[in-house]
Amino acid sequence: MAIYWIGDIQGCDTPLGQFMDQVSFSASRDRLYVLGDLVNRGPASLQVLRRLQKLGSSVQCVLGNHDLHLLALNAGARKPGKSDTLNEILTAVDKEALLHWLSHQSMALYEEDVLMVHAGVLPQWTLQETLGLAQELQDILRGPDAQDFLMQMYGNEPSQWHAELTGMARWRCALNAFTRLRFCTPSGQMEFETKEGKAKAPEGYLPWFEVPHRKTADITIAFGHWSTLGAVDRTDIWALDTGCVWGGCLTALQRDQAINTPARIEIKCPSYQKPF
Repeated sequence: MAIYWIGDIQGCDTPLGQFMDQVSFSASRDRLYVLGDLVNRGPASLQVLRRLQKLGSSVQCVLGNHDLHLLALNAGARKPGKSDTLNEILTAVDKEALLHWLSHQSMALYEEDVLMVHAGVLPQWTLQETLGLAQELQDILRGPDAQDFLMQMYGNEPSQWHAELTGMARWRCALNAFTRLRFCTPSGQMEFETKEGKAKAPEGYLPWFEVPHRKTADITIAFGHWSTLGAVDRTDIWALDTGCVWGGCLTALQRDQAINTPARIEIKCPSYQKPF
């Protein structure tokens, strides 16, 4: 059995299919974890969802900001953006089944001794707190209040976590950390404007995984979201968004019984979108 972690696909089904063929992925034997942003910007989001759904329990995903954007569009909570490529899903005959499957994916996963999120983990959160907050959000997205939540989830505030936060403020803050976080202060104040790499950190801010005394510092964390981050020379931090949709690579890590350290797999992609 081989286990794979793969970064942001963003509707790029051709390189995803090339990856599956290259590793001879078997749904009965192997396991794949997808680190969010399955859809949008690329040309084949519908095909990506159909491919992953058909793989059944061999695939688990965490939700990214583009995946939540799709759910919000379907709920009437958001208008399409000029770079969106989601209409094919929203008009598909199997839309309801696909979006049900998507909404039942996770906000965070901890399996194979790896914590998986789309964007980041705030420095104040322990592993147990991270998974507990993820479960709160998952319960909402899968329940009767999902549409109301999607209508209210957008916004930057509160931008700093406090344990006493309740209701929508608590959930929005946690959601933003899971799906949008790049930089924060040592006290956990989040910054959402900067999209460049580490060298462009705003004054007083750090990449979230470099904050001193982070409570998940002893845990391996895999994430996507940050295509401009560049190489991270650490064994405990797996940054797997390498800009597939922008003409970079679709990047995966492979672990199996014959490989002690994860092996990196890269599928070169055409440029589907101009970089932001």
